[in-house]
Amino acid sequence: MENKLLYALGRPFSPLYTLAMHLRAAGYRRGFFRVQNIGVPVVSIGNLTMGGTGKTPLVRHIAQLLQKEGRQPAIISRGYGGKATGAVNRVSDGRQVCMSPAEAGDEPWLLAWSLPAVPVLTGVVRRLPAAEAVLLGADSLVLDDGFQHMALARDLDLVLFNADTLAGNSRVFPGGDLREPVAALHRAHAFVLTSVNDGNRQRASRFAELLMKRFPEKPVWQVGYRPRGWYRLGSEGAFTILDTLPAQRGYAFCGIARPRGFTSALAELEIDIAGFQRFADHFRYTARSVASIERAAQKAGATLLITTEKDLVKLSALPVNMPCYALRMEVVTEKQFDRWLLDRLFARSLQAY
Repeated sequence: MENKLLYALGRPFSPLYTLAMHLRAAGYRRGFFRVQNIGVPVVSIGNLTMGGTGKTPLVRHIAQLLQKEGRQPAIISRGYGGKATGAVNRVSDGRQVCMSPAEAGDEPWLLAWSLPAVPVLTGVVRRLPAAEAVLLGADSLVLDDGFQHMALARDLDLVLFNADTLAGNSRVFPGGDLREPVAALHRAHAFVLTSVNDGNRQRASRFAELLMKRFPEKPVWQVGYRPRGWYRLGSEGAFTILDTLPAQRGYAFCGIARPRGFTSALAELEIDIAGFQRFADHFRYTARSVASIERAAQKAGATLLITTEKDLVKLSALPVNMPCYALRMEVVTEKQFDRWLLDRLFARSLQAY
């Protein structure tokens, strides 16, 4: 209801924002604005819509895929939500994590922690951390949330849509969910529908057909997520990886844009959940909010806390008295997706370089 009201108030300004986005894209397309070619293959993971589309798990999957191919990838991100303000911020140098979650931002820190051999760098002007990553030895780059950042050249542009929300209300900000008008999708090389499951598969397939009809030259892929185990928050913010969760009653909470995937996964695993609390996306937990969550959990009869990977990162520097676990999720892709991505990425990079 709150979003609908804000969008209704912002709708008169959408044409102006749309015009600004058209002019900006045209400026890059016609050479008025500089596009920096960094000299190594670059794959961008982005989205057209506001809110979560599952970029972080796919960024991690692609970085791991490049590692398996014998490549030395690095991840480049804006570092949204992080306190670090340098032109280039080394979240990880590929040997160790160099920043706290508060400095780095939740997603970059999580990527750095879960991919210890992959440098993760942030910066508002993405070409600067990209150049630094190459100096660190990276021979390929994964650009996180890069679709609107046209100043850095890329060989492959993937645009993600969450299968539960698709294109939202199909109106451009500030009157709707879209960061840019739909015509911007002509820049993409392929589309990826994320969080596909049995409950939304039919709807996702219909949306895929619409995309293929509008953009017949661009493939549409579907990916899902499945539970892979658990993280436990230990002393001094350390994480322990576990295969199973203790058979106790849990209290779930999260502060992410699309919590449905999280709650569906808990239901699928038949976890005994005493209650659930939702916070705003990118919610910044405090000692006071954690204490409030623990009181609610104890009142509901729970003996442990359950949250998402991103939320667990934010809790690592806070006093958490109850056992706290996060569900580990991994990407499940179509069989041909990984091979297509590698072939397309390096075929285009060979042509370019």
